[in-house]
Amino acid sequence: MKPARIIVGGAVLLSAAAASLAVAQQNQPRNAQPAAPPAAQVAPPAATAPAPPPASEAPPPIAVVPLPPAPAAEPAVVTPAPAEPVVEKPAIAPKPDEPLKRGRSGVAIMQALDKITAETMRFEAPIGQPIRYKNLIFTVRACETSAPDEATPDAAAYVQVVSQSRDDHGRPVGAIRNVFRGWMYASSPGVRPLEHPVYDAWLIACKASAAPAAAGKR
Repeated sequence: MKPARIIVGGAVLLSAAAASLAVAQQNQPRNAQPAAPPAAQVAPPAATAPAPPPASEAPPPIAVVPLPPAPAAEPAVVTPAPAEPVVEKPAIAPKPDEPLKRGRSGVAIMQALDKITAETMRFEAPIGQPIRYKNLIFTVRACETSAPDEATPDAAAYVQVVSQSRDDHGRPVGAIRNVFRGWMYASSPGVRPLEHPVYDAWLIACKASAAPAAAGKR
């Protein structure tokens, strides 16, 4: 009898399931759309860190007062210092060679002229010794010849001439009068001429003194 009960119970269950399925199909709308998928689950907000405790009250800010712009600096005026005068040192000229010394002679050879009688006379006048020609007295103080390095050979004598008259016996009388004093040149007699109304004189040359005669042996 148990198997018959089980079969009857199964048939009853199948009939109930078929009836519920038919009812469900009748209740479903004809143009029904498929149901939308369930919305995504919203994640909960992330946990935030705890806020720090409030800091102590800050001091009030310092008021900054803008400074006025500094005036532009005027360009400095530079006065140039006066330039020091440049003192040029004189150029040192090379020392010239010392000229050669002139030759000194002990005797002057003179020539005199009497303008009235046209008489001429050549005589020797030792240095420092007075020599008379008529009313003229010649005293030669120096007689020099040109040095070898001079361009023109010449002779020059420093002569002093005075005038003094004589009497018939040849004795000097009257005062002495200066007639000439200065240099006479053998090459240029007209440079320093003897100016006298009666006489004329000029230098011929210079010569060495005569050597004294040697003393004879005993």
